[in-house]
Amino acid sequence: MAETVPPHAWFGVSAVFHYLGPSFAVLLFPAVGVLGVAWLRIASAALIFAPWTRPWRTLREADTRTRLLLIGLGACLAVMNTAFYLALDRLPMSLVAAMEFVGTIGVALYGLRTGRNLLALALAVGGVFILIDVKWSTDPLGLFWATLNGALFVGYIVLGHKAAEGGASGGVERLGAAMAIAFVFLMPIGFAEALAAFGSATLILAGIGVGVCSSVIPYISDQLAMSRLPRASFALMLALLPATATVVAAIVLAQIPTAKDLLGVFLVMIGVAVHKPAA
Repeated sequence: MAETVPPHAWFGVSAVFHYLGPSFAVLLFPAVGVLGVAWLRIASAALIFAPWTRPWRTLREADTRTRLLLIGLGACLAVMNTAFYLALDRLPMSLVAAMEFVGTIGVALYGLRTGRNLLALALAVGGVFILIDVKWSTDPLGLFWATLNGALFVGYIVLGHKAAEGGASGGVERLGAAMAIAFVFLMPIGFAEALAAFGSATLILAGIGVGVCSSVIPYISDQLAMSRLPRASFALMLALLPATATVVAAIVLAQIPTAKDLLGVFLVMIGVAVHKPAA
């Protein structure tokens, strides 16, 4: 399947589950807490990956450079997912998702200083400012977590591409090792809140569902797409994600966008589509 299914189809699966899983997580926040849900997400994903990706073997057989790459990817996943949830607890998903792509376009402009990339960044930043609006600018902590998540999203794209290069099965075995490392990083942070779920089978199953929808399905799909798509093509397809986030948030969380919100999302999508990453 990794080699026969078109990479664009894997990206489509990823686009849906990247925000469907977090939508379920938001619904779980009141019962478990933000950090507790983040812990359950990473823990369940790491446990699901472990039996068939065997992270201990991947780390043992890897050279020093690959181990450092996997440690960096694991740390990025742990902090990025936590920051993402802390931002979602305070801000609409459409805004948090849009802010993820400003950093991506900014890196493209740094690597390839062209008028096209400058225009792309201006469009994306303009769209984010429209989405922030005055009512959200009074929550600087939420904007901080969203900005941190956006910065680490750039790291995830770069490190994820490097991990997908040269790995078997589209780099999924390396992803399993990175997820195990992410669990080690996150273990002391959200465990206390996650304990609240251990007395309820329903909450445990819900936490596992969040992990599957947020970290297993989309990240595997990402790796299978990144291993066969040039970075420029993958970057262009990322333009679909702000729209996906808006639609999923409207359906699952009843965060109905206004005409102004749709304009902001549209500008971000144009910016992502226009930008051109360096080779």
